[in-house]
Amino acid sequence: MNTIWTLLAAVIAFGVTALLGKWMIPFLHKLHFGQTIREEGPQWHMKKQGTPTMGGLMFIIGIVVAIAVCIPLYYANVYDETLLMKVRLFGGLGMALAFGLVGFMDDYIKVVKKRNLGLTELQKLVLQFAVAAAYLVSVWLAGGKSSTIIPFVGEVDLGWGYWILAAILIVGVVNAVNFTDGIDGLNASVTFFVCIFLMVIAGVMNAFSMSIMAVAAAAACMGFLVWNFNPAKVFMGDTGSLFLGGMVCALAFGLNLPILLLPLGIVYFMEILSVVLQVSYFKLTHGKRLFKMSPIHHHFEMCGWSEMKICLVFSLITAVGGAIALLLVFFGV
Repeated sequence: MNTIWTLLAAVIAFGVTALLGKWMIPFLHKLHFGQTIREEGPQWHMKKQGTPTMGGLMFIIGIVVAIAVCIPLYYANVYDETLLMKVRLFGGLGMALAFGLVGFMDDYIKVVKKRNLGLTELQKLVLQFAVAAAYLVSVWLAGGKSSTIIPFVGEVDLGWGYWILAAILIVGVVNAVNFTDGIDGLNASVTFFVCIFLMVIAGVMNAFSMSIMAVAAAAACMGFLVWNFNPAKVFMGDTGSLFLGGMVCALAFGLNLPILLLPLGIVYFMEILSVVLQVSYFKLTHGKRLFKMSPIHHHFEMCGWSEMKICLVFSLITAVGGAIALLLVFFGV
């Protein structure tokens, strides 16, 4: 029965997302919601000027529909879950949607208000920490503890420091996922593999509602790739990338295994670390660059890699990280 709801969620999420492209892409074109390409980026990206953005709405709708259909069926036909598990599931989805809303505000300002930088960094950080805090408070009110599972160690209580570290990790991961969105198909491809492994891990831990949410996210990423694979007909925008970051965090924290974000999100962390290193090195050396361009996927572009090659290699790296995470759970939890 668990397999049936998982498969149904995958079919619905993929189908709704892929089919929405037939309507939403022309609609975004009609609204002139086109992407503005930064002049300091790779020059060959200029041909993408005007490609519709905010396409993340497609997979957001696909995931929400899949969960709205399959989770009630799962509860009705299998068994009910504790309040804490329900809050981690629906609160996690709410967190992802709230991050998506922050991204939508950013995209709207860029596209409609014609301010290319969108929200300021401070505005985004304040809103993101507010979203993370709201999710963590809801978990705490539902009986969540200040402890986390560490493979081969067990459950470790970090006291009040857990909530601070959790908020920092959530906001960091969400922004790292955002940085991964820069070339056709990259973010959706990488996140597909992250969610597939989270689905398997959730199944191993008998957290089947989380497994349903994970497979819905993975399938929706595949549905989006129908339109976003090189050459992309639509971009997800910050609307989509911040939502996906929230979804990945919701799944990892929902399983009480946020430490798995380290191997699972290896590409995400490579991306954000490359930006931090580039900016720091640029300031320390008064204008020298550590990479040809950051985030790191642009460095490989400047080295002559095609967008498809970058997607393939980064996806394989993610798959290796996912395999490591699965082994840690299988033998260490």
